[in-house]
Amino acid sequence: MPTARTTDPAATVEGLRVLHVVTLHTPENAFGGPTRVALNLARGLNARGGRARLVALADGFDDLPDAVEDVPARLYRRRRLAPALEVSGITSIALGADLPRLVRRADVVHVHLMRDLVTLPAAAVALAAGAPLVVQTHGMVDPSSKPLARFFDALVVRRVLRRADVLLHLTDEERDDVRATARTALPHARRLVNGVELQPRRPLPQAPRVLYLARLQDRKRPEDFVRCMPAVLAQHPGARFVLAGSDSGALARTLAVADELGVRDSLDVLGGLPHDEALAELARASVYVLPSVGETFPVSVLEAMACGVPAVVTSSNGLAPDVAEAGAGAVGDDVPTLAAAVARLLDADANDAASRAAHALVAARYSIDAVVDELAHAYADARAAHPARRATA
Repeated sequence: MPTARTTDPAATVEGLRVLHVVTLHTPENAFGGPTRVALNLARGLNARGGRARLVALADGFDDLPDAVEDVPARLYRRRRLAPALEVSGITSIALGADLPRLVRRADVVHVHLMRDLVTLPAAAVALAAGAPLVVQTHGMVDPSSKPLARFFDALVVRRVLRRADVLLHLTDEERDDVRATARTALPHARRLVNGVELQPRRPLPQAPRVLYLARLQDRKRPEDFVRCMPAVLAQHPGARFVLAGSDSGALARTLAVADELGVRDSLDVLGGLPHDEALAELARASVYVLPSVGETFPVSVLEAMACGVPAVVTSSNGLAPDVAEAGAGAVGDDVPTLAAAVARLLDADANDAASRAAHALVAARYSIDAVVDELAHAYADARAAHPARRATA
């Protein structure tokens, strides 16, 4: 495993040209986590004098921007090659043609990898070009019995996982999944957590406000968020529940549950939000609830806690141990325990204590500055594996 450390991370990234490759960017952040992580890292690098840029497909723009949140970007209009595969089935002929040039101009290629027609070709091109390659999987690469996944694994995924210079994972479970997919030991794997910018700790809202901010899809369980409402409203009748996020097929069923339970009048539906509006909505919340299962390391939970908003998550959430240990919210797995946690955290004293703990947790462990320090070391190790290219650059 690479262990060399530079003595000055800022000097390591000064002028460093980093190409962050993600699958998709939309105005309302419909793709979520990987794009948000890439943008946070790029902004952190550029604040230290780096030259990081984003490359991705785009959807929902009239005119493609040349920057995303002050990060230089090269965006390509997405084409649906295989609609049934959703995000995995989108591509761009223009991006494919440009990849060799984009890779040649980078000092480090950082691919946010999933089984798709954007990040896999980018990683393959980087390997062919002998470019320093850092791969981050975000919990999206694990053993699968699906025929298409097995085809991708045999064709290119295993080769990318084995030959990348540095392989980043969020948790031990993710590392084990990636090893199982690669079918070999991965001595170049190292842990890098997600990081966010610490925000001013918000005051407790005068009226209780419970927020869900994520894609509306089955795995994230927005229906269970709504099913918590009657028990919470019984103790806090003035509470407002806010459902925010792009619809991935679960909105109609979620609203049907609200109608069935008679709580629709206490539910606000906002749809997908640009990042600045999402942060503003977080700062208005009393409690943030993410009832989804199998979340590796959700940025939305970190961003909520960075505002001082207590988080209620399930035990399969990668941040659940920290939330519980720090007292930064609560952990529950079914509707009764989730509802009880929300109701308790709407109490002013409990909310204030959890808010302080959440804010302190992000400051101590998940600030973007600390994460960029670690990332600088990873980039230094990746470049050290290509001395000839580094000298030429």
